[in-house]
Amino acid sequence: MSEPEGLGSQAEQALERAESLLARLEAARQRLETTEDVEAATKVLSELAEIARQIEAELAEARRRAEEDAREEP
Repeated sequence: MSEPEGLGSQAEQALERAESLLARLEAARQRLETTEDVEAATKVLSELAEIARQIEAELAEARRRAEEDAREEP
């Protein structure tokens, strides 16, 4: 993935981590759709919630880094 203009490497890294988490989120969602076990479904729902929190944190970090980079540009 090439570095978009205006994004420093730390912002780009946070976005890449968020993309990786999105792939994990999708895999967990697919597991949820195929399970019929209530206990397993509950576990997957907890996993989905945790991954979603991690994605939010990474996106917030990317946004913060991008804003810092924008302020530092002449």
